[in-house]
Amino acid sequence: MTLQLIAVMAASIGLTSCGNSNASTSSATGWKINDKKGGFQYNTSYDGTEVPYGMVAIEGGTFTMGRVQNDVMGDWNNNATQQYVQSFFMDETEVTNLMYTEYLNWTKAVYPPTEARYRQIYNAALPDTLVWRNQLGFTETLTNTYLRHPAYQNYPVVGVSWVQANDFSKWRTDRVNELNLERAGYIAKGAKTDKVHGEQSFSTHTYLQAPTRAYAGNDSIVYKGVRNRAKDGQTGIYAKMEYGIFSAEFRLPTEAEWEYAASVRKSDRVYNNQQGRNKYPWGSDDVRTNSRRSKGDYLANFKQGRGDYGGIAGWSTDAGEITTAVKSFPANDWGLYDMAGNVAEWVADVYRPEISSEVNDMNYFRGNVYNKSVIGPDGTVQVVSTNIEYDTLPNGKLHPRALPGEIQREKVGDEDTFLRRNFQGDNSIAYNDGDTFAKAGLQNSAMYNAPQNTASYDEEGNLTLSLDADSRTSLINNNSRVIKGGSWKDRAYWLDPATRRFIDQYSASDFVGFRNAMTKVGNTKSNAKKKARG
Repeated sequence: MTLQLIAVMAASIGLTSCGNSNASTSSATGWKINDKKGGFQYNTSYDGTEVPYGMVAIEGGTFTMGRVQNDVMGDWNNNATQQYVQSFFMDETEVTNLMYTEYLNWTKAVYPPTEARYRQIYNAALPDTLVWRNQLGFTETLTNTYLRHPAYQNYPVVGVSWVQANDFSKWRTDRVNELNLERAGYIAKGAKTDKVHGEQSFSTHTYLQAPTRAYAGNDSIVYKGVRNRAKDGQTGIYAKMEYGIFSAEFRLPTEAEWEYAASVRKSDRVYNNQQGRNKYPWGSDDVRTNSRRSKGDYLANFKQGRGDYGGIAGWSTDAGEITTAVKSFPANDWGLYDMAGNVAEWVADVYRPEISSEVNDMNYFRGNVYNKSVIGPDGTVQVVSTNIEYDTLPNGKLHPRALPGEIQREKVGDEDTFLRRNFQGDNSIAYNDGDTFAKAGLQNSAMYNAPQNTASYDEEGNLTLSLDADSRTSLINNNSRVIKGGSWKDRAYWLDPATRRFIDQYSASDFVGFRNAMTKVGNTKSNAKKKARG
């Protein structure tokens, strides 16, 4: 059963009668639920077992995060801790050039760079193709062809920063939900491509919080009633979260999720224990297969040694002098491809040298920043129209704070955190990380004080770039994001899922890509047979 078909069924259940007779009457009030005459509408038959297209289900569990042997690099940034990860979905492959080019095509069509007010939106989405340049290497062909040429369509996208990877994830969420609403009859068929432009674009949060403002309030797109068949006197009938139509958010996986999906093998589970720990995602300490049919073949795309990116031509080659097409090597036990090699991958976490289960041992994540919708004086949420605000990133590039049609966001305030026990501010990135300490009579000295390079534009649009000349003792700050997994450019050491590195979230590289994850809502167990199809 496809995700879209389930969406249609959910809409029908939500607006007609309940398919489960035992749930047709409220156990709280005795009132009817899903009464044809109106009242409370709810998808009481939602089973939540569908797997999003292109993803696989990862059943959560307990695992040992980090290395269990000595760290030969001497980083000591991945000591073993026991963690629990909840069930989630994960892309079976890294995001490909084809997938990312679709995103660029949509962005260019909806926010044409030929219009001055939208130009920086498209520019902010463009990958940095110059990452392929090498001062002592001939790579200009890759600079010009790798992203868009069909020969590389199924290769992992690179040159994408952490910020851009998050923008793609947000776009993907909205496009999937837009299709779900169209198939369920809440959006005019074809409108998502024929009538969308600028502020008249779709945002999931806008539709849920202010449905009359979705598509800039264009009634020819947003139906007031399923398939525009509202009964006499019925107006303002829109899909709600209660109907089970909306997909959870696509996002970058957390470091714990990524490592769990790469290192844990279902076949190693005996009763309620995890038996042993193999070095690589394919379940062995060897980088070659020992199967009879393909014995000696490499199991990942990585650098074998100095001047050896693929092996000897005609025999022991991994066919990957740079990246390789996704699915070129066998999947791991979960059905995930390239969890070692090909490209290293962005994860959501801010980097700190240590992860401690004493702080949190469930769904570990460092990087929480809390915000909320901006509410106007009239009590309604504020939606971005043509007045687009941009942040100037340290590399001089402009990044939109929100796109036209999206709800404006702001940091949570004291009124949201007062007397709370679970969080006390709008930013938890530096929570309990030892960032400040006392030394030699200096109070609250900063431990993570990486250079703070800046960029700014004056009123005439001239860019000024400034390098931080202050004395610094660290390369780590709150913009340092974790990357996991080895790449085509790395030695076998980095193929171990427990190894961890960091680069700045605004940076891009020719060896770093990403894949999406999605939290599984509801029951931990998943029925993999109900995988969605396009």
